Amino acid sequence: VFKIAMAFRLTETQTLELIQEGTVGLLEAAEKFDYTRGVAFSIFASHRIRGRMLDFLQAEYGSQMLSLDGVNSAGLAWSECLVSNEATPFELAERHFLNDKITQAMERLPQKEQQVLTGIYLENKSAGDLAASIDVSLGHIYRLQKQGVRRVRGMLSRLMNELNKS
Repeated sequence: VFKIAMAFRLTETQTLELIQEGTVGLLEAAEKFDYTRGVAFSIFASHRIRGRMLDFLQAEYGSQMLSLDGVNSAGLAWSECLVSNEATPFELAERHFLNDKITQAMERLPQKEQQVLTGIYLENKSAGDLAASIDVSLGHIYRLQKQGVRRVRGMLSRLMNELNKS
């Protein structure tokens, strides 16, 4: 709720009001969520929360909300308050850090496991094509994939444990 409200870049008072409305949206989402529809709760809830916030802004500020050229009480044009889908600097730094750690983990794998994981996950090759290219059976490809994923997970879980301790 907080993250969605902050993306609107409004004044502190308006943001607190949005958080209140978003919390109501979250409660409504929890009440109306139907897991049998195959939609993740987080996706369902974020749409309910954002919708509740937008409804509140429409009711509170009326038609001036409809114009992106209009100015809010903070002196910002509404067009400047649009939610951005771009990654924040923190998210980019986190993504680069994780990419580096995954690359390091992949480099520590045995050669064939590296080839299989790289082929399947990075190069979108089929298991059959990989089996033919490195001259092993299809079953062996699946074993190498499973073993490689297990090893990478182990290395990354150690990293997560170290980060949680610090």
